[in-house]
Amino acid sequence: MSLAHTTVLLWVWGSLQAFEIVEKENIFQKTPCPAFLMFDNAAYLADMSFELPCHCKPEEVSAVVWYYQKHLSSSHTKVLTDFDGRVLTEAAYVRGGSDMLVRFSIRMFSLLVFRAQPEDSGLYFCGTRKGDYFYAYDVDIQSNEGMVATFKDEGQEPFEDEYHGDLHVFTTFWEWTPCDRCGVRGEQWRIGLCYLQSPDLSPRYHKTMPDVVSCGSQAVPRKLRTMARDHMPELLVRSCLVSCEKRKTIREGMLAIFNYVSKVGSRPWVPQVPIQFHKQRLGHGLIISCPGARPEHAVAWDKDHQHLYRTQYLKGVNRSMRVFIDHGNQLHIRFTQLSDRGIYYCWRQGVRVAGFRLAVKSRGHYQVSFSDPETRSVLQLTLIGYLLITAVFVTIHLCRCCCYLFRCCPNFS
Repeated sequence: MSLAHTTVLLWVWGSLQAFEIVEKENIFQKTPCPAFLMFDNAAYLADMSFELPCHCKPEEVSAVVWYYQKHLSSSHTKVLTDFDGRVLTEAAYVRGGSDMLVRFSIRMFSLLVFRAQPEDSGLYFCGTRKGDYFYAYDVDIQSNEGMVATFKDEGQEPFEDEYHGDLHVFTTFWEWTPCDRCGVRGEQWRIGLCYLQSPDLSPRYHKTMPDVVSCGSQAVPRKLRTMARDHMPELLVRSCLVSCEKRKTIREGMLAIFNYVSKVGSRPWVPQVPIQFHKQRLGHGLIISCPGARPEHAVAWDKDHQHLYRTQYLKGVNRSMRVFIDHGNQLHIRFTQLSDRGIYYCWRQGVRVAGFRLAVKSRGHYQVSFSDPETRSVLQLTLIGYLLITAVFVTIHLCRCCCYLFRCCPNFS
């Protein structure tokens, strides 16, 4: 085959590829939007991050704007982006309890919400700066405060379904997470959210199954929502055991250097994972987060060679817990003691990824910060005490004034 024929074939092939790409883009841009705005129901657990894609938009629209309403009849609407759709937020800088306008991001026409809270439940609209809506979601963020943990190894069973006439309340479980550890006994769990089935739901909301939506959906009438209020999210936990993948964590050249530098007959301690050092003042609280972990990930914690299993350290297992793991996979240490010193290892998706070397100091200067929850608690207690003393002082003087007036008032009888 001559060079000219080869060039022609390559040109034709490139043209076909370009034509195929253009066709795919046109198909995406011309996805028809519903003639009547409907709401897709979606449910998540508090502190989770989720994405709401804008599935359709007119071809001439180059940027979308996301809007939020607490209720469909609400007159107050929040704009969740600038009018060019260029708001970006990094998840690493988002903390729980941050304002809603800080915990979202717009990427490729989709809305990303980080560490969602129950107050973020409501209606989300994808539209234009003129207020034209293309697509909408009915988002239900269920609180993890009253979440019930069920341990299968102890013979416990999930909640039974509830029936109230035509109302059927039940728990829908997600898939099992991977085993949170490898090489040793680990744990895996699945999250269960509250759902209900009733023929009295609003027809304006899309449902994955006939007459089935999450318990906090806007499609549920207020009377039915009150009946399903006591059905809390669930966490189902069971044991697991998987083998570790062989990974070469330290290069042989580095080990040779360590052996050469170290003394004869001894080898320096080389961490298998990155270690972060932290000093904590005695008696103060500490919260440790696993790098890159989200609430839906399989996260585990170890202290030195001790495994902190959820069957013993999950929040709510008993009331007097000083060290516990919350439902967001964070490790809490309340009122730090000297015995808390050590290395805390973090597992993520079955792989040990980081360590935290904790040192507890009993003396030293402690820098006061208003971002510290203990400092805020002390200030609140001080302010409340001051207000109580002021109220008592004012009350005493008012009583004295009243007594003085009654004594000095003339007797007209």
